[in-house]
Amino acid sequence: MNAQKPNFIIILTDDQGYNDLGCFGSPNIKTPNIDQMAKEGMKFTSFYAQTVCGPSRAALLTGSYPIRIGEPNNMKALHTQLHPKEITIAEMLKAKDYKTACLGKWHAGEKEGQMPNEQGFDYFVGTPRFNGYTKLIEDTPFRCKLLRNRDTIQTINTMEEMGQLTKIYTKEAISFIKQNKENPFFLYLAHNMPHVPLGASEKFKGKSEGGFYGDVIEELDWSVGEILKTLKEQGLDENTLVIFTSDNGPWIEDVIGNHAGSANPLKGNKMQTWEGGIRVPAVLQWKGKIEAGTVSDEIATTMDFFATFAELSNAEIPKDLTIDGKSFTDIILKNGESQHDYFYYYAYTHLQAVRDKDWKLVLPRPEKPKYMGWWARKIDAVDEVQLYNLKNDKEEQINLATKYPEKVEELMASIEEGRKELGDNNVIGAGARFFDDKPKDQRLHNYNKWNN
Repeated sequence: MNAQKPNFIIILTDDQGYNDLGCFGSPNIKTPNIDQMAKEGMKFTSFYAQTVCGPSRAALLTGSYPIRIGEPNNMKALHTQLHPKEITIAEMLKAKDYKTACLGKWHAGEKEGQMPNEQGFDYFVGTPRFNGYTKLIEDTPFRCKLLRNRDTIQTINTMEEMGQLTKIYTKEAISFIKQNKENPFFLYLAHNMPHVPLGASEKFKGKSEGGFYGDVIEELDWSVGEILKTLKEQGLDENTLVIFTSDNGPWIEDVIGNHAGSANPLKGNKMQTWEGGIRVPAVLQWKGKIEAGTVSDEIATTMDFFATFAELSNAEIPKDLTIDGKSFTDIILKNGESQHDYFYYYAYTHLQAVRDKDWKLVLPRPEKPKYMGWWARKIDAVDEVQLYNLKNDKEEQINLATKYPEKVEELMASIEEGRKELGDNNVIGAGARFFDDKPKDQRLHNYNKWNN
């Protein structure tokens, strides 16, 4: 590996489904730039985020399951709120003299000490939360703030203004890359799109065979192309690891109509721990390092960015923090195996399933979880333990629990290990004190240090 520290770019979309890229099988959305990334790099087919926006971003930034992440005053909000003392990827890399920028949707806390500039980012342009209330699809008043660092530069009130966000972030990303080409840098570009309300600029509106949603994705693909072109022009493409992925699966189609993406052939949607809600498309490019045209079905997650970037930059992971992510350096550089023994599927703080290589065990759960809101009617009840072989049945259609009772028993033991290490709580909401029934030293790993 060269002595020069590599640059890192994470391009994260919001609510984009597994099937919403050409290289992942979309029949009507054209994504030539991301498809070219896959041809020149690696495509992950078993890549996991979390089931919903805020927890997913917190997991990415800290390398830990959201249930483990510390929040102010030992409280668990509906969307994970980073404790000011949490250590993010940006803070870790800044200690190695990286320049850092966060562009786009933050959604990891808005109180003192929680915003990007207090969590390791030198520069921020974006929205504190999502781009509008989920129920508001189009032609309905909504409002969100666009910030530069801590200052509001625009209040977005219209669909036309919303449609400029992808262009704004792309321009900012290109500027950041050019300004920091002599330094190692970390760029976290977390697009607001395609979270509803959707927005696309005039150049892309009405152009996609995939409708308005397709317009939005095709503009995101354009953005990726502009960033890759800039890296090549600046002579940085051979020293920059670029990652494209999504924060969770697509919204539920009969909730928001044709403004939702597709997880086909996977089962389920955003908020759900079926594969379609938590398995996301992921494409990585690193010219000259990742073998072109490779595909990996090894388990990898957004939590792994922390450990991977630490290994590649020789950054030090704080010894007093438990990091759940594993480095996937061997996977991308040597076509190696995943370091994950198990992957736990959480809906917020509720443990609902576990994966071990090809096997997935799904736990029984009520039809209406206690942490859910108006969308709870869309959550499937699970009446009995279910076991799936995802290699042969990624659609989760054939329950093998009665055929392989030994495997069920083995994975149930791993569930108990997860509950003991991480926790399992089906009651959550804004202001809910978390795990009050447990001794203090058994709470989340940071709480007993940061909350008295």
